[in-house]
Amino acid sequence: MIDLPGVLADVGRGMIPARIYNDAEIFALERDRLFSSAWIFLAHESEIPSPGDYVVRRVLADSFIVVRDENGTVRALFNMCLHKGMAVCRAEMGNASHFRCPYHAWTYRNDGRLAGVPFHAEAYGGDDGFAREDQSLLPAPAIDTYNGLIFVSLNADPPALREWLGDFCYYLDFYTRQSPAGVQLRGPQRWRIKANWKIGAENFAGDSYHTPHTHASVVDIGLSREPKANKRKEGALYMAGPGSGTTCKLPPGGSFLEQLRYVGYPDEMIVTMAATWSKDQAGLVEESGFMVSAATLFPNLSFVHNWPVIDAAGTVAPFISVRQWQPVSENETEVLSWFAVDAGASEHFKRQSYRAYLMCFGSSGMFEQDDVENWVSITEMAAGSMARRLLLNSRMGLTSEDKPVKPPMAGFSGPGVAYQGFGEFNQRHWLSQWSEHLGARDEATSL
Repeated sequence: MIDLPGVLADVGRGMIPARIYNDAEIFALERDRLFSSAWIFLAHESEIPSPGDYVVRRVLADSFIVVRDENGTVRALFNMCLHKGMAVCRAEMGNASHFRCPYHAWTYRNDGRLAGVPFHAEAYGGDDGFAREDQSLLPAPAIDTYNGLIFVSLNADPPALREWLGDFCYYLDFYTRQSPAGVQLRGPQRWRIKANWKIGAENFAGDSYHTPHTHASVVDIGLSREPKANKRKEGALYMAGPGSGTTCKLPPGGSFLEQLRYVGYPDEMIVTMAATWSKDQAGLVEESGFMVSAATLFPNLSFVHNWPVIDAAGTVAPFISVRQWQPVSENETEVLSWFAVDAGASEHFKRQSYRAYLMCFGSSGMFEQDDVENWVSITEMAAGSMARRLLLNSRMGLTSEDKPVKPPMAGFSGPGVAYQGFGEFNQRHWLSQWSEHLGARDEATSL
């Protein structure tokens, strides 16, 4: 039996019980208290552009058909037949006006309404025995979108999505709104790793400390735009609302145009970005001299923005990736990785950006291989009896009196709190939200 108050107290002081990265009791609490109440990303509207388009996605064991119905409304329908509970849709994606259960052929419109019951009169005596009107696939308790990102909550009364995102929207726009056209997602690539889902989420939230060591080979072969991996310590770590992330330091004194050229964007896209982003958002690039890199929106949605060298001629191409850490068990995670690109960009840019994405991330990317080796090892080590005695030190950036070694950055253009250099402020921010959910006494839904 786990001592949950003790675990959460240790986490609160930055000493992390190693067992939380491979513990069945902890995983059950995450299922019942965290994923039952938080806003969870399911899909992007660009994946279902036309009426009838759908994808099937999960929140842990709960499968949802994310579909654009005949009227253009985006819905998330629980993928379970009202009759015997069979999965109504077994394809990952497609286009359909109706969904027919493969067991007994009950049929539903793509807005979820029950449309047909075979032998209705013979089996039920018609509507007298079973009234079909008002019968529908169970919708997600709550659904909302931001910049085309589709979220659901299993809590029937969550805070409004925009309110929940809070100040993180400022940073989210860098990844998902480079022009009025928005982004389009391609994918996802999917694969499973024998690692706990929290490790990847924490890593992308703000672990710039691992880059000079884990990813040294990326610099050695010339894939990185920067000549030294330890340049990451010049970047900023920011925390805002439910999200946190890292930035890279741009060359000093550059204009908005020069800085985005350095990152690899063509002039026509830079003009559009300047017109789309707010003055404060443009100020992060021009005045503060930073560009967003990796980030995590609690609990399990991460973003990557990078600009590698993609050929022998030294061409620099930026890319954006959206990824989800989908828990399978306490020691296995399904990774979903999308390539994201501005919908209004040229086809030439889209091809170069996709090449950059494949070289760095995705199932065969160099960064990906480096990271997964670490995460699998952590999960394996956390399973043993000795791990139950060990507290992992996650206090980087703090003095013995719990004060920051360096003060927060002054003049940082973005909202929230930012620190320059190495630190584990972001991981602690992520874990504080994790602790808040696990410590909740009342579950958000009736399960």
